Amino acid sequence: MSTYADRLAALREELARRRLDGFVVPLTDEHMSEYVGAYAQRLAWLTGFQGSAGTAAVLPSEAAIFVDGRYTIQVREQVSPDQWSYQSVPQTSVAEWLAATAPDGARIGYDPWLHTKQWVQAASRALKEKGATLVAVDTNPIDAVWPDKPLPSAARLIVQPDALAGRSSAQKRAEMADWLAEKKADAAVLSALDSIAWTFNVRGADVDRTPVALAYAIVNADGTADLFTAPEKVSDEVRQHLGNAVRLHPREAFAGHLAGLGGKRVAADPERAVAAIFGALEGAGATVLELRDPAVLPKAIKNEAEIGGHRAAQARDGAALCRFLHWLSIEAPKGHLTELSAAAKLKEFRDATHQLKDLSFDTISAAGPHAALPHYRVDESSDLPLAIDSIYLVDSGGQYQDGTTDVTRTVIVGTPTAEMKDRFTRVLKGHIAIATALFPAGTRGSQLNSFARAPLWRAGLDYAHGTGHGVGSFLSVHEGPQRISPAGSAQAGGDEPLRAGMILSNEPGYYKAGEYGIRIENLVLVERREVAGAEKPVLGFETLTFAPIDRRLIDPSLLSADERVWLDSYHADVADIIGPLLEGEAAEWLRAETAPL
Repeated sequence: MSTYADRLAALREELARRRLDGFVVPLTDEHMSEYVGAYAQRLAWLTGFQGSAGTAAVLPSEAAIFVDGRYTIQVREQVSPDQWSYQSVPQTSVAEWLAATAPDGARIGYDPWLHTKQWVQAASRALKEKGATLVAVDTNPIDAVWPDKPLPSAARLIVQPDALAGRSSAQKRAEMADWLAEKKADAAVLSALDSIAWTFNVRGADVDRTPVALAYAIVNADGTADLFTAPEKVSDEVRQHLGNAVRLHPREAFAGHLAGLGGKRVAADPERAVAAIFGALEGAGATVLELRDPAVLPKAIKNEAEIGGHRAAQARDGAALCRFLHWLSIEAPKGHLTELSAAAKLKEFRDATHQLKDLSFDTISAAGPHAALPHYRVDESSDLPLAIDSIYLVDSGGQYQDGTTDVTRTVIVGTPTAEMKDRFTRVLKGHIAIATALFPAGTRGSQLNSFARAPLWRAGLDYAHGTGHGVGSFLSVHEGPQRISPAGSAQAGGDEPLRAGMILSNEPGYYKAGEYGIRIENLVLVERREVAGAEKPVLGFETLTFAPIDRRLIDPSLLSADERVWLDSYHADVADIIGPLLEGEAAEWLRAETAPL
């Protein structure tokens, strides 16, 4: 078993062999995915970093790893300072660090299948001042020194039935063809895996936690399409589902197919398609239209079938979570639970639905000081006990064929301090402010963001993550383009107008470093609201997630009369929707937890 130091040395030797002075290693795949298959975990293999966002840069005598504020502590626990310096994003960037650190005239390698065109242009500009150049590699040098690199998943595609999808793939492609005609384009390149899954009403098992299949697609102006995926992944059932208007090709034929689009007007998404795709199209003589992937917005606006499926998934998942919270209320005070054992038990309750396909992300099971890390991920080395008189935060979700869930509950084991109750109640007030917001059509998520923060701001407090992200339908738990986040933040999407049918999370929080953290998260559906005398269409949120909010952490004196009404009404809905799905002691427990405040 090689050490991380050995792996870095092997990469440096390979770079020297290729006459490269450096190389950039992002945590993504050829589809700009957030979660990637084992074959694409190059950053983790090289450095040991297990977070879900980061980049490394390697030079002959220096190496750096770049992470944002979510991973400041984790990167120091997992990546050795003997080989790597820690760099914070957005305070610095890979390009800025390379420009400051690389030798004059250096040749810095990058894999054009793992970066956007915009990144390549920005990095090239930064390096140019040093006389350094960015060099696209034909094959990734890490792959040459990673002896037991996993192969891409061979899992078969599955059909997502039209009854759950709400519209057939042919209907979706016909709408894309209309869009292409409007843009005077011949074809659109789809490279984002969730866009492909949505467009063709297929799902897969190639990436942990996201039910997508490794593929590329080109949708043509006549409504036909070319789908590029490994032939052994396509069963007769999937072939029949796709029909004659979808031509199947091996995944490795994609680049060659792009080269055949010379003279055509082709749409490609600069945010989701990698630099290699733009290079191939431009090299072939195609006119490239830099436009947003045409699946992104219709995928985000759920239809009635998707909304109905989501409600069913939420009730099923809510019952599993409530069974867990009841179990936790009995077992946690005994003092024998740990973060890992609690997360395993929660998965057992979800598995018992017999409909769980996967978790929607790795469960954040965080006790005491770990709850202050918004994106903490427990492992054997970090596993803390759930201590008496401490907070336990659990952020989790499930992938079901009818919907994707994401929910956070924060509970006290024992007795909370007055400060904990104050902070929890302020977070709850922010959560209620989003849940009850009414806003004119055209409002952006960034305009609602301060509603959630105001109760914390009044006490000189805040939190360092977005307030809400989009969620897919048996797809990505983090789905764009909509978000509730500060304008101009690193988390893009806060400037996307919210539209009826979009699903988002509502998850304000508070984190006291080294002590505890609080987050209350439900999913919400944007819906039309009738408001007497309104001069513009009005939107609001329907809450979709049902599980009790821990009343032992609430200071009722901080809640307004309207906030108390909302909380009692929400708990009555939890009792009505989840109560009939529970039995025995769990049902009794839920009745007590959802009684009026």
